[in-house]
Amino acid sequence: MATITENLQDVRGRISQACLRAGRPKDAVALLAVTKTFPAQAVRDAHAAGQQAFGENYVQEAIDKIQALADLRPRLQWHLIGPLQSNKTRVVAEHFDWVQSVDRLKIAQRLSEQRPPDLPPLNVCIQVNSSGEDSKSGVTPGEALGLAREVSVLPHLRLRGVMALPAPSADAAEQSRAFREIRDLFNELQASGLPVDTLSMGMSGDLEAAILEGSTMVRVGTALFGHR
Repeated sequence: MATITENLQDVRGRISQACLRAGRPKDAVALLAVTKTFPAQAVRDAHAAGQQAFGENYVQEAIDKIQALADLRPRLQWHLIGPLQSNKTRVVAEHFDWVQSVDRLKIAQRLSEQRPPDLPPLNVCIQVNSSGEDSKSGVTPGEALGLAREVSVLPHLRLRGVMALPAPSADAAEQSRAFREIRDLFNELQASGLPVDTLSMGMSGDLEAAILEGSTMVRVGTALFGHR
């Protein structure tokens, strides 16, 4: 059974190769290690192998890990990538570095108000539900620019870009089309003058396709830590 160190090397190799095929610098895409349901020790092991950015879906599970790994806190970057309810915004504003799942102005306003003034601005992404699936959070592509503009002026937040999870497809052309639509939306935000630099899309099974279509951050769990 491969170790986390070996898996990290493999995933980083896949990212570098995809960047090469896309004609992009090999360091153009950041790796976010998704550790939901895995213990704090998995984070510690991945950090020992050189990984710094970690993504969590569930707020309380993440807080437990952040506290368990308090000795590493200055060297770790924590991203919330799951849905965020209003009653959890304060603890998220106090503990996370990024929130990639902003899909309502109310959530962004609460994060802005509750971000401690002694911490750097909270990095946020607008979550887009590009496939219109009822089971997924996120604004429609048509709503994204308006929300991004409203979020961009809030104090204590830094709008970074867009996060999306297209519906999985076994058809390569369909997969690429879905990622391309999100990239076009990201380009629209940039063209409107918003200072966005992050396009978070692509996971263990489709990161190559996402990188070919412009992803700047892939969210990988299974390929690093195994099946849940």
